[in-house]
Order: sequence, then structure tokens, then C-alpha cells
Amino acid sequence: MLNRMLGAIRLDVHTFEDVENDSGATLQAMLVVVIVSLAGGIGTFLAGEASLVWGIGGAIVRALLFWALWAWITYFVGTRLLKAAETHANWGQLARVTGFAQTPSVVGILVFIPFVGPIIAFAGGVWAFVAMVFGVRQALDYTSIWRALGVVAISFIIVLVILFVLLIIAVVTGLIDPSQWGNGQPAGEGDAG
Repeated sequence: MLNRMLGAIRLDVHTFEDVENDSGATLQAMLVVVIVSLAGGIGTFLAGEASLVWGIGGAIVRALLFWALWAWITYFVGTRLLKAAETHANWGQLARVTGFAQTPSVVGILVFIPFVGPIIAFAGGVWAFVAMVFGVRQALDYTSIWRALGVVAISFIIVLVILFVLLIIAVVTGLIDPSQWGNGQPAGEGDAG
């Protein structure tokens, strides 16, 4: 698994091809998502922006949901909207390559370092986006990196819109209290003291 993670960081197309074709690697891809979100949750906690439980636990749950949703939407966009003649893929293949493509975001653990930490974390996110483009190109059997970039960009926008709508619904229904944002605690655990 570590070699595959390193291959994803190096944007190695053989790694993405290997992951795509190994149906047993779906659990590994899920573990990569958990590791990356754990790193980001720890970094957020160390930065004082979240409690330990909500920072890490919440990061893992959000990352797994985001990964599954983005993989499904990427599958749909890539096999329906921007399908090429050579495209033959299933959700599992997209889930595996998109999971491993998140590896560069593990640097999110450094977000707590003043000034440079957020820049490093952002760069890791950009690198993960690029890795996703390479992975999607392999999973969807595209010959064009530009078609893969289009699929990833369109999918990302769709996921952001869905997440924004869900956030609005959660705020309107009272599931999330925006007045608690930024204090490191979920809604309902206000300052007792």
C-alpha cells in the first residue's frame, strides 16, 4: 500500500493502472482516505481550530463521505457525460484511483505551522487534484489528460454544489449552528464555564 501511495504522489500511471485493476485495493483506497483525513484532523487540532474528537472523528467521516460521493459523481460524469469510445469503468475503479490520489493531502498535518503550514496543506490539496486527474485518466481509459481534467473539474464543482446545499439545509434546520463555528466545538457544546 505504501508503494502505491508513493506512486500516486509521483503521478505514476502504472500505479494508477495497478490500483484500477485490483478490486482488492478498494479497502486500501479507503484506508488512504482515512490516513489523509486523520493527518488533516490532527493538523486542525494542533492549530487549535477543532477539538480532538470532533477534529479527527469529524474529518474522517467527512472525508469518507466526500470520497464516496466524488468517486460516484466522477464515475457518472466520466462514463456518461464525457465518455470516450474506449471508456470502460465502474465505480470501484474510480473509488480506488480517487482514494489513492488523495495521498499528497497527507501534508495537511502541517497546517498548524504558522504561515507556511496552510500553504503546504493547500499545495498538497492541489497536488492531490492533479493526481486525481492522472488517476481518472487511467480509470476511464482516456487518451487525453484534458478530458480527464474536465471530468475531475466538473465532478468537483457538482460535489461542492451538493455540499453547499446540504450545509444550507443543515443550518436552516438547526442541525448546525453557525455561531459555534471557529470555537473548536460542535453545535450544542457551547462554552460551559
